[in-house]
Amino acid sequence: MFRSFLSFAALTVVAAPAFAQDSVPAAPAAAAPAEPALCTDRPTKSNFACTVPQGKVQLETDLLNWTRTDVGDTRVDTILYTNPTLKYGLTSSTDIEASIAPYATVRTRTDAGTQTLRGVGDLTLKVKQRLSDPASTVQVALLPFVKIPTAKMGIGNGETEGGLAVPVNIALPRGFTLTFGPEGDILADSDGHGHHAQLVGTVNVVKAVTSKLSLIGEFWAARNFDPVAHVTQTSADVAASYLLRPTLQLDLGANFGLNQATPDAQVYLGVSTRF
Repeated sequence: MFRSFLSFAALTVVAAPAFAQDSVPAAPAAAAPAEPALCTDRPTKSNFACTVPQGKVQLETDLLNWTRTDVGDTRVDTILYTNPTLKYGLTSSTDIEASIAPYATVRTRTDAGTQTLRGVGDLTLKVKQRLSDPASTVQVALLPFVKIPTAKMGIGNGETEGGLAVPVNIALPRGFTLTFGPEGDILADSDGHGHHAQLVGTVNVVKAVTSKLSLIGEFWAARNFDPVAHVTQTSADVAASYLLRPTLQLDLGANFGLNQATPDAQVYLGVSTRF
């Protein structure tokens, strides 16, 4: 689940003046409540505590996502041709989310030749419940999720899996935001005989360079307790987001594996909007 955070920009919507009635000038209309600025779970792997406003729809998607993994004489290139997450605000503090890659290719190259798989990715369903006041400097949310195996073997593993993430965002002086992302997953055993736990953690720092541009640095780690073999993965991630307008964001990023068990590199470009 290649999972990103951007700077907040204020959006004010002003109601049109009322028409005059019986030649008496109408009183000036009050300003409509400000709609929260766009806030996303991309770029980077971190999730964030913000939710989509009630009744609004938000789209967050990779335009292109490429991952390279080298293990011995084997090289695997995975390309996602878009990877949309669609969100809907149920209440002022709850949204529901669905994500799926409509088309992916996995190309495996060895000394014996090349094999390429093509098809749809797995479907992931989420519910995000914000627990904190939106005006607080510390934001916390619960994010349970389940992965439905809609991908063919080789693109996915054919198993239902899930977990719970607890994003915590802390607003700091000078335009910095610190995010912690503890997460616990239940994953299928690689031998197909059961399930096991995985623990994931992220530390993410966002710097709002301007009201539109944010730069992000992140450290990610995961410890997989598969009974066949316990595996630790770590990566250093960098990204940037740019707010074209209050409800439209572009982003790009790159993730770099820090050990042999982690994909060597991942590069992506994405867009987010709300309507």
